[in-house]
Amino acid sequence: MLMSLGFKDLDSFAEVVVPDSIRTLDALENHLPQAIGEHQVLNELKTLASRNKNFTSLIGNGYFGTLTPPVIVRNLLENPAWYTAYTPYQPEISQGRLEALFAFQTMITDLTGLSISNASMLDEPTAAAEAMTLARRSWQGDDDAPIMVEAGVNPQTIAVLETRARPLGIKVVQFSLENPTPDLKPFAVLVQSPDTHGVIHDLESIRRYTEKFGSSLIVATDLLALTLMKSPGEYKADIAVGSAQRFGVPMGFGGPHAGFLAVRDGLERSLPGRLVGMSVDSHGNPALRLALQTREQHIRRDRATSNICTAQVLLANIAAMYAAYHGPSGLRAIA
Repeated sequence: MLMSLGFKDLDSFAEVVVPDSIRTLDALENHLPQAIGEHQVLNELKTLASRNKNFTSLIGNGYFGTLTPPVIVRNLLENPAWYTAYTPYQPEISQGRLEALFAFQTMITDLTGLSISNASMLDEPTAAAEAMTLARRSWQGDDDAPIMVEAGVNPQTIAVLETRARPLGIKVVQFSLENPTPDLKPFAVLVQSPDTHGVIHDLESIRRYTEKFGSSLIVATDLLALTLMKSPGEYKADIAVGSAQRFGVPMGFGGPHAGFLAVRDGLERSLPGRLVGMSVDSHGNPALRLALQTREQHIRRDRATSNICTAQVLLANIAAMYAAYHGPSGLRAIA
């Protein structure tokens, strides 16, 4: 390969492709400190970390402090059988993980009041961006119709939406919930409740607005709040998105956290990401498997509903086990 590119060895190739500012001319070990043991490394890192000052975070924006039950930490989060496992393409050896993800999907549909949920997304902003493209695929109106985004949506979600929308030629229009623009005829409206300021909105008026134009109503919401408040499904929302971080996953400086995306009946074949479904095995016994895989890029390639093929399965499982551990009354007490 080097010869076909006109180079005699790796060093001559590196001289061309690696900038001088980051390329070393002598042995790498001359630039590294002397090796020390693991115990010494941990002590040095603890010494460095002790110089940090810990403050109470008041930033919010969808990230909240939570307590991870030790039984979940010990048996799931720190268990290699859970955190190293790959996508369960072989259901016959993956029934336990599939059942946990099925529980996650069931939890999401129960709380959002919608019919179908996938088995997690990368995060809340990514879920919102996928909801935007899902709504666009379902739109029967003008091609230049925009998406309207309420100003109270988390800023990181708006930023990802605008980034995803730009190459797709989608116009993102921000508005106030009290004063929707009457003549835009959007293909979708995204609102958040509770919003980034903690305000819980009555979505009846915006539901009537979307019904007037045949637009999709996308609701970004909070799972813990949904244990006490009216669900997106009760407002006849088409899509619900959000983060499962509050269900036992530490803030982690902003991630990783499992996002979720749930839809009403009729949109399941446009749903991105993995979907666990109930089936039967060769003996007629109930069994779980990945369902509707013809939507996905590992089968459909360029005609897939989405090019996303990664999820936050470990963190989705933590959220599902957190809900099972506390139960409905326990979650309401925490809320």
